[in-house]
Amino acid sequence: MNADKILAFKTFCLESYKTVHGLTGKAALDVFQEHRVFDYITSYYDVLHSNGRLHIVNDIDDYISHNKNAGPKVRQPRPGA
Repeated sequence: MNADKILAFKTFCLESYKTVHGLTGKAALDVFQEHRVFDYITSYYDVLHSNGRLHIVNDIDDYISHNKNAGPKVRQPRPGA
């Protein structure tokens, strides 16, 4: 795996999660760190990176919900997102 591509994708995922959920950067980062989302993204990079933004955010929400019993479901983008 290319470490630079994975890092860029992790950043994309964090920014997408932040935007869709209307969070600050720090709040989104706290969620990712608390639930080890960056580890999840690294493990499933090959599958995740070929999906669209909302699918990725929904997948992260599912991961958090199923594995950590937390996290909202997002099915529709916020207006202007």
